[in-house]
Amino acid sequence: MAPAAADIEDEIKDEKNPPPLDEDDIALLKTYGLGPYSTSIKKAEKEIKEMAKKINDLCGIKESDTGLAAPSQWDLVSDKQMMQEEQPLQVARCTKIISPNTEDAKYVINVKQIAKFVVGLGDKVSPTDIEEGMRVGVDRNKYQIQIPLPPKIDPSVTMMTVEEKPDVTYNDVGGCKEQIEKMREVVELPMLHPEKFVKLGIDPPKGVLCYGPPGTGKTLLARAVANRTDACFIRVIGSELVQKYVGEGARMVRELFQMARSKKACIVFFDEVDAIGGARFDDGVGGDNEVQRTMLEIVNQLDGFDARGNIKVLMATNRPDTLDPALLRPGRLDRKVEFGLPDLESRTQIFKIHTRTMNCERDIRFELLARLCPNSTGADIRSVCTEAGMYAIRARRKTVTEKDFLDAVNKVIKGYQKFSATPKYMVYN
Repeated sequence: MAPAAADIEDEIKDEKNPPPLDEDDIALLKTYGLGPYSTSIKKAEKEIKEMAKKINDLCGIKESDTGLAAPSQWDLVSDKQMMQEEQPLQVARCTKIISPNTEDAKYVINVKQIAKFVVGLGDKVSPTDIEEGMRVGVDRNKYQIQIPLPPKIDPSVTMMTVEEKPDVTYNDVGGCKEQIEKMREVVELPMLHPEKFVKLGIDPPKGVLCYGPPGTGKTLLARAVANRTDACFIRVIGSELVQKYVGEGARMVRELFQMARSKKACIVFFDEVDAIGGARFDDGVGGDNEVQRTMLEIVNQLDGFDARGNIKVLMATNRPDTLDPALLRPGRLDRKVEFGLPDLESRTQIFKIHTRTMNCERDIRFELLARLCPNSTGADIRSVCTEAGMYAIRARRKTVTEKDFLDAVNKVIKGYQKFSATPKYMVYN
């Protein structure tokens, strides 16, 4: 028993006075990030971080956000002197390059409202940066080119691109089977299977005109197209291009197509195109001339001297009869897709689409409801569903019954008959 007790005592002594670590042990510990002072170093680092965060919160903006050096390193005097020495540049357009790709290449620049000059390059620009027709920054003394500038595109045009994809899919467009097929042939086929057109040796159709009474799903289908394609989608409303000053609308159209050409593949959607695409006539006052100029610029961009590139154009209108024949000819708009009133089967489908998310009773006879809504558009049917929901809310129920739908049909379809524009528009379409 005695020797065992002695052993235990020795072990306790060893624990109190551990043997010093040799180099191998230290190296092993370091591989695990446990050096002799690692815990105390980590603690100090943590404290420094917290303190720096506190200081940043008190100071306000972090320096990393502004990209500036610490205020103690600022040299305001020399900065001021440098800014006074550097004169602001002037914007010009390089119209022509004389003897390009040689050492004594010269550039013809056009400074607006001043003159044209033949100039050389500054020290900071290489000859490969400058191309004909691009905007450049020139100094005010010798007019040497100092910096290439990006093409000028109006911010209002840049804003027209659709960044977020709409949440409408082809399944949400009810009763337009043929129209969806035609649209997909024009928009999706050339992008997904260009080789089919190359084999046949034909150019894919480039433009579609959707026409039909209001509420038949023209814009809805365009939103579904925007959802499906990865191409850049630019949405323009016709009246946006009608501007106050002469030539502004045409310039916007030019910039719009210039921006579209810079993308790999692009779809441009003109909604309510009859705002600018009306047939040309002379009213004697000259009030409509500007709108006609804008329309002629669109006609030229669609199929003019320059190639259109991989740009598909969709247009939607309620009044195809007012459009200019030059806009409608094949080559500009190859396809005309009519959106008519939905038939019985389509109306049933539209009812099902709109009640998909609604809390309805089980056995609602949608076909009966569709029969009760003759000559109604998709928008009318959506209104019926909303009104049925309102009846349910009024009665403080949590589900919508068939009776609610029947009351809603009576109210919306029968009651609002005099407001319906469908018969009037059917004459034009």
